[in-house]
Amino acid sequence: MTLTSPTGPKRSKTQFRTHAAIVSLALGVSVTLPAVVAMIAPTPVIAQEFPAFRQALAEGVGESRALSSFYREIGYTEVWTGAEHAARRSALVSALSRAEEHGLPSARYDLQGLLAAFNAVQTERDRGFVEARASLTFLQYARDISSGVLEPSAVISDIVRDLPRPDPAVLMREFTAAEPVSFIRNLAPSAPEYARLFHAKRELEDTIANGGWGPTVQAGSLQPGQHGSAVVALRNRLIAMGYMPRVATARYDGMMQRAVQEFQVAHGIDPDGVAGSATIREINVAPEERVRNIVVALERERWLNIPRGDRHVWVNLTDFSARVVDFDQVTFQTRSVVGSRANQTPEFSDVMEYLEINPDWTLPRSIVAEYWGALSSGGARHLNMIDGQGNVVPREYVDFARYSPTSLPFNVRQPPGPGNPLGEVKFMFPNAHAIYLHDTPSRSLFGHSVRAYSHGCIRLQDPRDFAYTLLGMQEVDPEAYYQRVLRSRQQTRVSLLTPVPVHLVYRTAFTSVTGRMNYRADIYRRDSRLYDALLRAGVEVGA
Repeated sequence: MTLTSPTGPKRSKTQFRTHAAIVSLALGVSVTLPAVVAMIAPTPVIAQEFPAFRQALAEGVGESRALSSFYREIGYTEVWTGAEHAARRSALVSALSRAEEHGLPSARYDLQGLLAAFNAVQTERDRGFVEARASLTFLQYARDISSGVLEPSAVISDIVRDLPRPDPAVLMREFTAAEPVSFIRNLAPSAPEYARLFHAKRELEDTIANGGWGPTVQAGSLQPGQHGSAVVALRNRLIAMGYMPRVATARYDGMMQRAVQEFQVAHGIDPDGVAGSATIREINVAPEERVRNIVVALERERWLNIPRGDRHVWVNLTDFSARVVDFDQVTFQTRSVVGSRANQTPEFSDVMEYLEINPDWTLPRSIVAEYWGALSSGGARHLNMIDGQGNVVPREYVDFARYSPTSLPFNVRQPPGPGNPLGEVKFMFPNAHAIYLHDTPSRSLFGHSVRAYSHGCIRLQDPRDFAYTLLGMQEVDPEAYYQRVLRSRQQTRVSLLTPVPVHLVYRTAFTSVTGRMNYRADIYRRDSRLYDALLRAGVEVGA
């Protein structure tokens, strides 16, 4: 039976219903997803045309070696376009329709184009190309949601991540053997942080749709005891953000002071309860900007969609903190100092293998240059020249006039001691960037809110307790053991019997275990560059 459209040629009943469904979607008319998926199943055609399907499918996947291999394995049979594949089509359409919620570039998957291609099938050759298109679209979506839209090192060279890109052929085999809805749902990172960020983004978007957080606070600073319109604006934004219950007070009272302190903690500000300029500046940030922070954080979570270790070290550069995490619970935390803006700490993951108690310090060539004037003029006597065999070379045997900091044929090393920049212990995860965690004699810097001062390595405020925590897995009395080695004054390597993964991350938006959002300054301006790259890739925010 055929139906005639008043504006077009004759179509089969199935084609007419499919066309109507797509038009309804385009016009915003309510059509249930199962109904649409049922309608896009192509009309069966005569069996003798099947070779055309196989030929078109082979052409359609030809540029993907892995996908071509998969279809060869299964004899170029369909996995999307058969009448029995409605559940797979439904799962894919549902996922693509929600891609934007994850901060993914929905235009990259062109759901409407895919639906239209299904609707336009007239021949087995058409069906073969649609089969290929569906698989390619699925693989692109699966790659993006499981391991990220961007290649981060191509945007910022200091982000050194080995992305967990899925193997396309393995992905197709596993998908076709699984229940499709749960399989596609489980492509997203399983880390609790991803789910919390996802829900926070959705709640913020609802807040924006309902008018945002209200007027900004028109004051340079506010403090307890004050009252007036600016205090009311501060109160209203704190209420809208969830830091205060609904109250009618127009005075900066104790309740507001506690709310300001909570806000300050969540934004990395000294929690003095006074709404100074830094606090007012953060209070006035628009929710739309916070959504952008979360979109970048979701992308960063996708890059780390890997087993992080039942026990691991988590260093958030923007938060100036280092944590030991055991089974998703923070068991130890200390302040840190990270690389300055001129000497930025890179982002990467590695494995901590050992501690070195009473370490010496071999100066990187960039730092040798800073000491060159003193070295060449006979100063800096605390530094030794070390030859290739590890022997100390008397300073008078070195003709500094013949060399430069880069051509000097000796290492420059400071022996262990109270003045050593590495302090009494360093924590080693050998890597190509020469980055590690360590103690420091420069204690005053830990009192600063923004602690970006080092040459790239990460200094710890409480290195002893950090060491005790790590050694607690292998020593009955880790403190006594550590102190005994320290008193020896001998440089001593202590291997970790169970190496510990270390993740150096950069999060300007992250959650507490309760789901409350925390925000930090983009100290290296990395997230702003990543956000721009996501926009170029097709991510739409607030559309």
